[in-house]
This record gives sequence, C-alpha cells and structure tokens, in this order.
Amino acid sequence: MNIQNLIRPTIKALKPYSSARDEFQGNSDDMVFLDANENPFENGVNRYPDPQQRSVKSLLSEIKGIPQKNILLGNGSDEVLDLIYRTFCEPNQDNIITLPPTYGMYSVLANINAIAIKSVELDAGFQPKVDEILNIANSNSKLLFLCSPNNPTGNSFEAKSIEKLIKNFKGIVIIDEAYIDFSNNESWVSRLDEFPNLIVTQTLSKAYGMAGIRLGICYASEEIISVLNRIKPPYNVNELTQQKAILQLKDYDLTQQQVLSILKEREALITNLQTVSFISKIYPTDANFVLAKVDDATKRYNQLIDKGIVIRNRTTQPGCENCLRFTVGTSEENSLLIDSLKSIS
Repeated sequence: MNIQNLIRPTIKALKPYSSARDEFQGNSDDMVFLDANENPFENGVNRYPDPQQRSVKSLLSEIKGIPQKNILLGNGSDEVLDLIYRTFCEPNQDNIITLPPTYGMYSVLANINAIAIKSVELDAGFQPKVDEILNIANSNSKLLFLCSPNNPTGNSFEAKSIEKLIKNFKGIVIIDEAYIDFSNNESWVSRLDEFPNLIVTQTLSKAYGMAGIRLGICYASEEIISVLNRIKPPYNVNELTQQKAILQLKDYDLTQQQVLSILKEREALITNLQTVSFISKIYPTDANFVLAKVDDATKRYNQLIDKGIVIRNRTTQPGCENCLRFTVGTSEENSLLIDSLKSIS
C-alpha cells in the first residue's frame, strides 16, 4: 500500500510552520534564548514547551519498545484523531467507517470535518462484521475505526478479525487502545512494522491516571508520523502537561500497581454485580469498566443519582438497550455502589 496516495493533496503540498524551538536543534544548556519573543523572567513556564515533547517520547519509547520516530503526542486523543482526519479525508468527498456502539467522538470529528459516516453495527457478541465492513467500503473510505477494548462494551475484538480488516481495507485502520493496559491481549503497537496502514492510539487518561492533563498518543509508521507532525499546532502539548507526564512515566511501577489494583477490584465488582436482582447480564470486559443489562436503565440511573452515585446510562447506544456502564472505582466506592444497588427496588 502506498500511503502517499491516501494523503490529501493539499496536505502533501503544505509548507509547515517552523517555530523558534523547531529551528534551534542544538544543546540548550547555558544558551541565552532571544529567538521566540518570550518573557525572560523565569517562573517555570515562561518559555515555550518542546514542540516535539522529546523527554516524554523518550520515556514512552523505553516503556513501549517503540522508536521515538514512530510516536506523536497530542492534546488528548481527540486532537490526534482530528489530525488523522485532516491528513487523509477530503471534506465533502471522503467517508469513514465506524462500528457502533463505539466511542462517539469518531462521528463528531467526522461531522466537524465534513466527512460522511458509514456505520456497521457490531454483532450480538459485540464483534466486527468483517465481510460487511469490507463490502460497504468504497474508494472514498479513508479511515476505519476499531476501538479495542471497545467503549462502551468493554470487550476486545478477535485478533483474526482485526488482521483481516487491516490487510483488506484500502485505507487507514485506526485501533483505539485507550483501555489496552487493562487487557491481557498484546497491543497492536508490536505489529506496526507489518502494516503500513495501521495507526494505534493510546492515552495517559486511563491506566496512568492522568485524564486531567490531556495527553494522547499516536503510534504509526515514520511516514505517517512525519505528515501528522507537519500539520499539528507547533506547541500542542503544554509545558505543565509534559512535566506531569514525565514524573508519572518515571514512576511506571506505580502505574502497574494501580492497574493490578483496578483489575482486582474489577473482578470483585463483577462478582458482586451478579448478586443484584435486577441485573440480568454482565458483559465480558477487558477495560476498567463493566457493562451490565438491567430491567430499566433510566430508572436505575436516576435512583443511583439520588444516592449520590454517577454512572453512565448507555441505553441509547445500538445493542445496549437498558445497559448501564460502571467504572471500576476504589474498594470503598465499589462497595458503596453495590450497597446502593441492593437498596433500591
């Protein structure tokens, strides 16, 4: 596959903006910076941040075993996804394929960028209908979104289905792995070299506990990363975000401990949810949440609100009628949730 044929002509012809920090590539130690019209009085954030976030990427590269040249960082995963749209999708001409129920921003970003949406609902087991997806695609189908583990269902897609889609879809396949750290499945990042049309997105919002700093990660071929870098805003990841990410990534053992704790609590939560009378089904999950079918999702949602507990009502999503989504909390929070569920009728 020739990736260059998928990139919008205007993007290929674009001359990227060159910031002051992009132009100076030398060692910054003991240098006097008078190039970027910054305030010279030091307060920790008076200088522009590293536009390439080299320190953050270096830590991610070590943790994931992926070269820095294959990493792009964004202001949350939503910025990363928007950059992908703007690189590959011609407004009012191209289309993307989504697999509901899934993360809602895929469709929102398509609408913002004037891109048509083709949808193929997941089957009854929340797995992709591979042949139907490939049949619905046409020459203007540029992006295919696979959320695995999937939000809001929690399950992972079968590897053989994902591989068939990557090999046969004629555009870019994006695997959203926001919840991969809670799964026993291997990340598709390890197979980037096999598939030039594969993009994997991850985040520091879930397992790393940094939803507040808004840092999204894109792993892809050097060719794709280079073009995304050309169109991203020059300082899209601020200095405070980079500093916090560096501190947390350096304490990777803590992240692993927290993930193990969440997984332990997830199993306990599932066990306890099975004892709630009006819960009829609990779906398999590889994420830090549990999807469950109840008798009346809207009623139960409102009852929990009255008890001071906020969950997610997913009943409007395809295949999720009368389903509630429970995020795995602390042991105390989960106990409060179960007690509250058992106290309502």
